[in-house]
Amino acid sequence: MAIIEVEHIRKEFKIAKRETGIAGALKSIFNRKFTIKEAVQDISFTIEKGEMVGYIGPNGAGKSTTIKILTGILVPTSGKVLVNGIVPYENRQQNAKNIGVVFGQRTQLWWDLPTIESFELLKEIYQVSDKRYKENMDTFTEILGLDEFINTPVRQLSLGQRMRADIAASLLHDPEILYLDEPTIGLDVVAKEKMRQFIQEINRIRQVTVILTTHDMEDIEKLCKRMILIDHGQKVYDGAIDTVKNRFGKMRTLVVDVEENGKDLVLSGGELIRVEGNRKWIRFNRDEISASQLIAQITSTHNITDLTVEEPTIESIISRIYQEGLSEEAPVSVH
Repeated sequence: MAIIEVEHIRKEFKIAKRETGIAGALKSIFNRKFTIKEAVQDISFTIEKGEMVGYIGPNGAGKSTTIKILTGILVPTSGKVLVNGIVPYENRQQNAKNIGVVFGQRTQLWWDLPTIESFELLKEIYQVSDKRYKENMDTFTEILGLDEFINTPVRQLSLGQRMRADIAASLLHDPEILYLDEPTIGLDVVAKEKMRQFIQEINRIRQVTVILTTHDMEDIEKLCKRMILIDHGQKVYDGAIDTVKNRFGKMRTLVVDVEENGKDLVLSGGELIRVEGNRKWIRFNRDEISASQLIAQITSTHNITDLTVEEPTIESIISRIYQEGLSEEAPVSVH
């Protein structure tokens, strides 16, 4: 069952043109001219209940505009949006009860109050029962370690602590949908992993639908099975992450340490791209030759003391799609 339905949405912004100089400024006052910027162009997708979907693209691609339309902050220029059966910008209050939002750069907590008082205020705003509030706070405190800083004013929290508090606050009223914008930005490796584990648990146990926008491709790879990729306001890809990896991630790198014996490394099907002493980096296409075949070639002339095979990162694959585009053979959408 689709919990989010987006059909052919467009969003235009009217931007005033500024003339240079004093004369130009005066002219602009009496005869303003505008340019139209299309932030989102004919985007459609559906998201099922309980899905975790990465919504990604470069800066200015239209990600934030789409999320603001889904949360009811912005009204689309044209197209149709339903979030849990509600048109979000027509029923903002009702929509707000069904969603939680975490923006990595901003907070919904009260800056000068102890963290616990922010939670208590949100409890009253969302009319959460005493019983459910206690249950949720017990769960979040145990998983996120809120007790370390629950009585500390928000302004004194570290970034990692504030992010944990923000995600707990966004889930306090049991929303069915969670929008996450850069939820791990600025966090160290340990804090990132804890945040990802919590998001996975909430999705698994409570079937919360998650839309994740981030520039950290590791977040996408570890949390999502599906991604929607947009660029210049248009949808470029909508489908399984594995499909993209299989389509664009065929290149591998074999890294070998060999004993020097004065012989050149002669390869068929692999390209020597880097050498540092006895360590060599060999790039190959997994569809044309296997790592074991390359290793067999190398061992015919050299003794190998160590080796690894480097897989392409999802970040490098996405970067390649931005630069080269999707070929006609690649699926554009499965939803």
